[in-house]
Amino acid sequence: MTTVALDTGVGPLLRSWRERRRISQLELALRAGSSARHISFVETGRSRPSEEMVLRLAEHLEVPVRERNALLVVAGYAPHYAETALDDPAMGALRDGLDRLLRGYDPYPAFVVDGTYTVVAANQGMTRLLDGVPDHLLAPPLNAMRLTLHPEGLAPRILNLRAWRADLLAQMERQIALVRSAELRALYEEVAGYPVPAGRDGEGDWEPPSASAPFALPLVIEHDGRVLSFVASIATFNTPMDVTVAELAIETLLPADPETAAHLRSLVP
Repeated sequence: MTTVALDTGVGPLLRSWRERRRISQLELALRAGSSARHISFVETGRSRPSEEMVLRLAEHLEVPVRERNALLVVAGYAPHYAETALDDPAMGALRDGLDRLLRGYDPYPAFVVDGTYTVVAANQGMTRLLDGVPDHLLAPPLNAMRLTLHPEGLAPRILNLRAWRADLLAQMERQIALVRSAELRALYEEVAGYPVPAGRDGEGDWEPPSASAPFALPLVIEHDGRVLSFVASIATFNTPMDVTVAELAIETLLPADPETAAHLRSLVP
């Protein structure tokens, strides 16, 4: 996913991350147990950082795990973090845990995506919400952004599509700025270019009843002749030590009103 010029040098890359975080050389030095002079020498190429220093600076700059490997390679070291396929036997405990979590959340929709929004697992609640979506959008690899924003996907059913679409695109823009992924950029350009279905361009866009204003931006969607309202939450793993795990996100759709919760519970035998 990462596109880093190997001839850039680790110093300028670290400086770029520091400036992105809006941290001074002195502040970074204090956090990393170094000196502002040494940080300056590293950034200008006058001093070659040790492997330990690259990892320490990357940690304090909150550099994504995949990008930390890229920094190490540019600095002349081997990648520190493995990238294990999710179907590898070593990931068995992780897969089992994710499956239990998704099943436990049913009948409410929940799914897991990787760093390019490819769906790697989903529960029955999510499957029910996708009823009626064309097979070509459901064929592997399933992509959450395509499913949501494609004019043949969920987009025509989303009553507040203008607001929801803007929020998703802004989320992707923030991620692209962080990981600089050509694959993610291509996906963004694809979904941002989808035509907005007729009647979902903001004219007559859904607004909450004044007596029940949402506590977060809801996903308001027509399903099976009903209007369902959800609030999305995203969970990631704490201190991941593998690139694959670092890029997984568990997304859950929490019913935003009692009517939605009751309807979803009624669907379970």
